[in-house]
Amino acid sequence: MEPVAIEEHPLKPFLPANAKLLMLGSFPPQRKRWSMDFYYPNLQNDMWRIFGWIFFQDKEHFLMPGKKAFDREKLILFLQEKGIALFDSATSIRRLQDNASDKFLEVVEPTDIPLLLRHIPLCRAIVTTGQKATDTLRAQIKAEEPKVGDYSLFKFEEREMRLYRMPSSSRAYPKPLEEKADSYRKMFNELELL
Repeated sequence: MEPVAIEEHPLKPFLPANAKLLMLGSFPPQRKRWSMDFYYPNLQNDMWRIFGWIFFQDKEHFLMPGKKAFDREKLILFLQEKGIALFDSATSIRRLQDNASDKFLEVVEPTDIPLLLRHIPLCRAIVTTGQKATDTLRAQIKAEEPKVGDYSLFKFEEREMRLYRMPSSSRAYPKPLEEKADSYRKMFNELELL
């Protein structure tokens, strides 16, 4: 049996200078599932529909009209305006099955989270969007694991911070989009991003 290939993260961290929130997923899906060259690129992932629903009351807001793709430029402008940074909790992984499931991701190299946070000094909260991301992050920072939809407090250097644990935006996570969006809306309200 051949060893499973190691995949390096295909994207650079998205770190607007005004970032107040760092969103961490686990790792991007395989390229064949991408609709754009950016985070949460799979059309079967509802992250950008959740954002559209919360901020614009339109889950299709970030979809390109007439195309099966999200609008990367529209997303970037929106995230820069709101101060939302994006990356993943792993910089290299092995995919143990031919899918995007976190359950079959083996983290080879976790992301250096302290390094990311030093690049965004205004950041006061991290949100993880799945169990793999939460576990990988908590191996580096001393924070209680929050319940899904809630947060715990932790300290990073001199910063008082929050660790939010939100429901996965994957359609494999069996909750309606609007129900997932309620958890995200509560977080955005608490962080004064809405």
